[in-house]
Amino acid sequence: MSTNNKLVELHNRRTAIEAGGGTEKTTKQHDAGKLTARERINLLFDEGSFIELDAFAGARPSALSGETEAPCDGVICGYGTVELRPVFAYAQDFTVLGGSVGEIHGKKIAKVIDMAVKTGAPIVGMLDSGGARIQEGTDALEGMGLIMRKTALASGVVPQIAAVMGPCAGGAAAAATLSDFVFMTREASTLYVSGPSVIKGTTGVETTAKELGGAEANAEKSGNCQVVCDNDEALIAAVKALLSYLPSNNLEDAPLVETDDINRISPALNGLIPDDDNAGYDVKSVLAEIADSGSLYEILPLYAKNIVTAFGRMGGATVGFVASQAAEGGQLDGAAAEKATRFVRFCDAFNLPVITLTDTDGYKADVAEEQSGLARKMAALAYAYAEATVPKLNLILRKAYGSAYIAMGSKHIGADMTYAWPTAQIAVMHAEGAAGIIYRKELQKAEDPIKARGEFVEAFKETFANPYEAAKHGYVDDVIEPDSTRPRLIAALLMLAGKREVLPAKKHGSMPL
Repeated sequence: MSTNNKLVELHNRRTAIEAGGGTEKTTKQHDAGKLTARERINLLFDEGSFIELDAFAGARPSALSGETEAPCDGVICGYGTVELRPVFAYAQDFTVLGGSVGEIHGKKIAKVIDMAVKTGAPIVGMLDSGGARIQEGTDALEGMGLIMRKTALASGVVPQIAAVMGPCAGGAAAAATLSDFVFMTREASTLYVSGPSVIKGTTGVETTAKELGGAEANAEKSGNCQVVCDNDEALIAAVKALLSYLPSNNLEDAPLVETDDINRISPALNGLIPDDDNAGYDVKSVLAEIADSGSLYEILPLYAKNIVTAFGRMGGATVGFVASQAAEGGQLDGAAAEKATRFVRFCDAFNLPVITLTDTDGYKADVAEEQSGLARKMAALAYAYAEATVPKLNLILRKAYGSAYIAMGSKHIGADMTYAWPTAQIAVMHAEGAAGIIYRKELQKAEDPIKARGEFVEAFKETFANPYEAAKHGYVDDVIEPDSTRPRLIAALLMLAGKREVLPAKKHGSMPL
């Protein structure tokens, strides 16, 4: 065969590969409101930068189920640049054998993950799959197991994002949630271990795929999904935005961007805290004032709303914010603790300072919470903060009571700098309960117990629960005016930029999970 004929053959083979499962299946994909795998890849990467790997890899003939070919074995793998930064990615092709995972499919993804770890670049997995390829038997399980193992080993080395834009079930769901972040499209995506038919067969309960494992279910109830987007285009744009906040690997710093005035004063913060201690306010308004303008990127906004986790920028550098949400009561429960724990550990793994805003009067007192492992989940939160070696700042806005205050990144478990607003109340327990104990004898003798209790509550706040008492003992480094919070935090971050902290030598700790 002549060279020209060989080039023609190569061209024809590539054309066939790029067609995926063909026109009819591509049309069905579009009719379902989904882009094809190649369209997704092209949207993610800078134009012309994507280099495909293992394009000619294919399934064993016995696995084709009547198909003559399985282009790319149902998954497109490769690398390129996203906003000029190297990124590796794989995109499962639902038009080819339903995007099912077989031996070669799994090996292709494992290879991409290995290369990302070697070169120190993030990984984006675009998931749209019917699950393990049944006709390949244990070879398919080998492929699925490889993906899980490589994803686990890459954890903490390079950022990993799972973009679920179709079905994701069984082992694939576990593999997706091994990633650092899970994104889902609102209508087309599902993520669950056991599908509706399995659940009906074993429990008799009828449900739909969307009710069981749709985007809202995973974002609001299970906390498996960090970001929900309306469609594929919006999801890929959100992934690209998140990548802009993150370092490429655990040995690098996040990109610096242009910032607004680092000395900006925010007068709106001075009157933000209500006079009524039980009144709520939106802590996101505090974050918006102290972070670089327009830089907040909230993670898990629909789950455990009593705590806020978000990336943002301070002086152009990425930080992670963990904030009590007074508008949702501010008490810590198991879901909030798990949400904060995972976020703190991610920030620590990738050199991102953590800024904690505290306003909590304790843990949620509830039988179901206790029996679901509240103590263990709170221990995990304290563990995450204590173990983190990145710069840690704590800002006490209002209530800071008991062990909930300790677990929220306090000075006692390792905060490098702790600041308090004049409205801060720091004590072993909330004022109402403490006053009843400390002034018990006086209350018993009072002619008007209700009036006396109110007076004793105020006396307790003034005597014990003000920030100056904690500052006397060095637990608060400074009591600051709210409007100067931003420049004070940025100054502390600049001071801590060279922080070095070495933990005791060990293989790994035993985190209470």
